[in-house]
Amino acid sequence: MQRLPLLTRLLRRRTRKGPPARYDVHWQPAVAVPAADGVSLMTDHYAPVTDEPCPTVLIRAPYVRVGFPFNYLYGALFAEQGYHVLLQSSRGTGGSGGDFHPWHGEGDDGRATVAWLRERDWFTGDLYTAGASYMTYTQWALATDPPPEWRGAVMQVGHSDAHDFFWRGGAFGLERALVGGTGLFNQALTTWAYARVILRLQRRMRRVVRGVPILDVYPQVYGGRRPAFEEWLAHPEKEFWHDSDLTPVADKLTVPVSLSTGWWDLSPEQVIEHYQRLRAAGNDPDLLIGPWTHTSALEDGWPVLFEQAMRRLRGEPAPYRIRIFMGGADEWRDLPSWPPPEMREQRWFLGEGTLRLAEGTGVSSFRYDPTDPTPSIGGPLQSPTQGQRDNAGLEARSDVLLFTGEPLLEAVEIIGAVRAEFDAATTAVSGDLFARLCDVDPTGRSINICDGLTRFTADGRVTVEMGPAGHRFKPGHRIRLQVSGGAHPRFLRNYGTGEPPGPATRMVHTDTTIRHTSSLVLPVV
Repeated sequence: MQRLPLLTRLLRRRTRKGPPARYDVHWQPAVAVPAADGVSLMTDHYAPVTDEPCPTVLIRAPYVRVGFPFNYLYGALFAEQGYHVLLQSSRGTGGSGGDFHPWHGEGDDGRATVAWLRERDWFTGDLYTAGASYMTYTQWALATDPPPEWRGAVMQVGHSDAHDFFWRGGAFGLERALVGGTGLFNQALTTWAYARVILRLQRRMRRVVRGVPILDVYPQVYGGRRPAFEEWLAHPEKEFWHDSDLTPVADKLTVPVSLSTGWWDLSPEQVIEHYQRLRAAGNDPDLLIGPWTHTSALEDGWPVLFEQAMRRLRGEPAPYRIRIFMGGADEWRDLPSWPPPEMREQRWFLGEGTLRLAEGTGVSSFRYDPTDPTPSIGGPLQSPTQGQRDNAGLEARSDVLLFTGEPLLEAVEIIGAVRAEFDAATTAVSGDLFARLCDVDPTGRSINICDGLTRFTADGRVTVEMGPAGHRFKPGHRIRLQVSGGAHPRFLRNYGTGEPPGPATRMVHTDTTIRHTSSLVLPVV
């Protein structure tokens, strides 16, 4: 064991993102842990400086050993509270042997690591797991055959279904594939090397997402071709992803679990489904939903997430089943279930630029031009415009329809899943409908609450699942539904030809008609 790296020591002294430290921390980098097939899995061991027995926390992912922030947030901060912490690189990444295949083999390698732990004299037999994003997926993989030493899991802003992650609604999640793939495919061993990878991504992202064919331009972001990315892009069918979908594992998991997500996280729908499945199976999970994106959860939300994690690792009961941050009211609320029992669906019908409780007649239409695609601004992004944003620039575009209600005489509160049901038609082989719920204040400022996209090919009813929300529309505010033909590059633009997106270069515009029998369905409490 040796002293922590200088940067980590400085962060511990000058930046407190948690309670006071109980112990000093030492570490042992690049410990070779054998997998079942003999491959070495590189693992950093962070240990509290004490002779007392301490439980162990296992955290696994391709990028977890790059350095900051994971060495600080999980290595140092968890260890100083009295836990042995293992940060382990998935096989084929970060110095680990073998070949990396996203979403495959993580369970077997996790169990091999537990077998190795059993032989350590410092291992007490009490194992916990923790982590965010892909670190959550590796926990679900371990749950396919859970080891008997497993005492609890902390799953933060995660997912368990890669098909839903990339193809939710039927359009490819281009931005999350490029940004997420940067972390998965560029297993830098130092913070500074990884920083250079991120700089390349930022410099080339705009050029890549505008280029065609996407199969020829995407390597500029990664620094070379990546077969996994090409597989993601080539397979919208759910059957291809079957083996990587671990969502059903929640139906039988008995290990205590703490879940967290943000309203603008990448997969809050999946996290809520995890909670509901665990609860239905007799587990007693707790769920935290904050005003966060995928990245800000580990920044602005870290004190809250860390408190939740420490409570789970100490085996203490949560003071809530579900705790959400209520937008508009700017307060935390505790719920007995999701959705809450008092929730009732309320239908708002579209009119000529209006949104009202009575059904009307007429139609509205817009033209979507893939050569000038409607941009993605706000919401579950991994770019600087992520989260809740002023939608003025987006709503000024001619390819964006607005349906706005009258100023509210009293507050309207929503908690639950939001959706839009359209009676729509398109002139192209296929069209996309992007729907966004917004809160318009008395000054006219429009901020996004939740949204979603659905690709459709036939005229008729089109349902757009807009995700979960917890929000209070104040008196004097107006409810707005924003409708367009895409959100690029969050979703790969629809070329309008029906051709496979990878090699496609030809584009045609799409005229979409929406009949005013369409409606916005709100979960009002």
